[in-house]
Amino acid sequence: MSLLVALVITALAVLAGGGVADRMGSGGWEDPDAESTYATQVLEREFPASQPNLLLLVDAGERRVDDPAVAAEARRLAERLDAEQGVSGIGSYWGTGAPALRSEDGRQAVIAARVEGDDKAAGEILERIAPEYRGTHGPVEVSLGGSLAVQHEIQTVIQEDLLRAELIALPVTLVLLVMVFGSAVAAVLPLGIGIVAILGTNAVLRGITEFTDVSVFAQNLTTALGLGLAIDYALFVVRRFREELGTGADPLTAIGTTLRTAGRTVLFSALTVAVSLAAMLVFPQYFLRSFAYAGIAVVLLAAAAALTLLPAALLLLGDRVNALDLRRLFRRRGATGPKSEAAEAGTGWARTAALVMRRAPVFAVATATGLILLGLPFLGVKFGTVDDRQLPTTAESRVVQDELRAGFPGNPGGGLTVLAEGAATPEAYAGYRERIQALEGIVRVDGPVTAGTGGGAANHAYFTVVPEGEGVGETAQRVVGELRAAPAPFDTSVTGQAAVLVDSKDAIGDRLPWALAIIVVVTLVLVFLLTGSVVIPIQAVVLNALSLTAMFGAVVWVFQDGHLSGLLGFTPTGDIETNLPVLMFCVAFGLSMDYGVFLLSRIKEEYDATGDHDHAVRFGLSRTGGLITAAAVILAVVMVAIGTSRVTNTKMLGLGVALAVLMDAMVVRSLLVPAVMKLTGRLTWWSPPALRRFHARFGISESDAPKPTPPSTPIPERDKEPVGG
Repeated sequence: MSLLVALVITALAVLAGGGVADRMGSGGWEDPDAESTYATQVLEREFPASQPNLLLLVDAGERRVDDPAVAAEARRLAERLDAEQGVSGIGSYWGTGAPALRSEDGRQAVIAARVEGDDKAAGEILERIAPEYRGTHGPVEVSLGGSLAVQHEIQTVIQEDLLRAELIALPVTLVLLVMVFGSAVAAVLPLGIGIVAILGTNAVLRGITEFTDVSVFAQNLTTALGLGLAIDYALFVVRRFREELGTGADPLTAIGTTLRTAGRTVLFSALTVAVSLAAMLVFPQYFLRSFAYAGIAVVLLAAAAALTLLPAALLLLGDRVNALDLRRLFRRRGATGPKSEAAEAGTGWARTAALVMRRAPVFAVATATGLILLGLPFLGVKFGTVDDRQLPTTAESRVVQDELRAGFPGNPGGGLTVLAEGAATPEAYAGYRERIQALEGIVRVDGPVTAGTGGGAANHAYFTVVPEGEGVGETAQRVVGELRAAPAPFDTSVTGQAAVLVDSKDAIGDRLPWALAIIVVVTLVLVFLLTGSVVIPIQAVVLNALSLTAMFGAVVWVFQDGHLSGLLGFTPTGDIETNLPVLMFCVAFGLSMDYGVFLLSRIKEEYDATGDHDHAVRFGLSRTGGLITAAAVILAVVMVAIGTSRVTNTKMLGLGVALAVLMDAMVVRSLLVPAVMKLTGRLTWWSPPALRRFHARFGISESDAPKPTPPSTPIPERDKEPVGG
């Protein structure tokens, strides 16, 4: 009955989530409450021509843009564009004669316009009018660019790449699952749970788009976590169920034991991952908030499916879960059951744990030092904003922006705009212009452009300020602060790419301590509830943070500095988008906690049963090492498939998180955790008496066995086991 209900709900989710990508936006990088956002909104309303988001690059070929036939055709295009519903603020070289709108060789020029509405509305208008303007018109060739075209093309490319990633990830994942389980039947179950989680999350996101903006980038996280976490949880449940069957338990008893042990761990793990992702809700940018929506939904749905649908399927299958065992031909006689497989697989991990614990100081210092060194490049990180260079070089909007950068005078897109509000005279404007023109690092100041005059005084005006260097470089960011601090006889607000970047960095910096506090505090509490120790939660937070160093170092070394850019197929910009490190930290930290909970829960279960610390560590690693590594490899495959995207930020997210997952599973969980737990010995389980009593009443345990009393005071040195033993 449960499976039938699940099939019906899944079918409804397919219908509800259909077309969700078309309702998503490709922006959300800016703070909606920032000064730059306010200034942009006022300028869009009062001076549409000052904020063009659509550019028509008119190429005259062998002719020049001042040729009469070319000029006549360009004017006709501008008039047609001006008549389009939802389009305003038309400006062109042929209408204004502005040198900045004509290429230096005189063969190209620009028609600029403002397409009105939010991301969705403007995107719909662009889709409607683009075919009418793109292509050959008499003597000219027209291409579309501008921020709106870039965002729309990014959204389209992401949807195409996501489909390709799913087509890559699903069959490869199925092959890996067959290799892990041997049984084709057991391998299909985790994949089914993942598909249910993805479809359910798409339906949830479709509902959320009715109330708030959601970034199209969040779909990548939905696919990655939907497959990855569902497979993690299903691996854990199915493996434990098969172990219980191997002991001779009947299917009903095996399911009960599995849910009481592995089921609790899955629920606990889902909570820790969800908390890490929920921390992004404290940020105002809807780009980050979108990942929280998608992440929380997919994690909870994956856990719910693994704890309801999967047990129902296992109970229905019983011993047939081992059917179609493709490894049967390669097993030695007498080792045919799941228990034997687990024992054989655990032997290597037990030897690894024993080796690491014999040389604990060496492994702890060497591993920690290596991880820190890998993270050093992040000390040189530079933050920037998203632009057209996220797209492949063949994308139309990218081609247009490249032409503007290479062939047009000035610094396209790099200027700052100062909005002036309040009644002011021409003399007041002139004095303010002279004042800001004198600031260091400014090439020129244009304006004022005024509107809303009454009684000789303007109510709104704006100045265009062109700083030296890159549009979002250090000079431009410094100029933003000086413009905002400059005295004026009217209210001023500054916008532009550099201003948006400054405001985004401030918004993230202001809220980052809160996000980190949420993650750390909740992680400490949850891990304490699982283990009853105050030492293990601290270890978990510190070691998880260390596991992310390689990811952050690689992000700067590869994507900022441009190493391997040719191999990976992207254009380095010399900076990292401000939101990406926050997103990658929350995702990777949550996944690290996922694996950490799997390992710690099994160690805790054995410690509760035996009271032998060293044995519990070795046993926990032997029973979960292979499982964690398999889960990490499968998740890494999914993330690498996401990383094949042609959009740089998606590539960075996929490849960076894949690296973090592999480093966590193969280095931190395999080497650093057992080494550190050996060094701390039985003190690992220490907690004060009051907290021990609290844990005894409210704590979570995988085992019903009597719990050994953890030490409430430090153990004398003479009672400790030798570290090297």
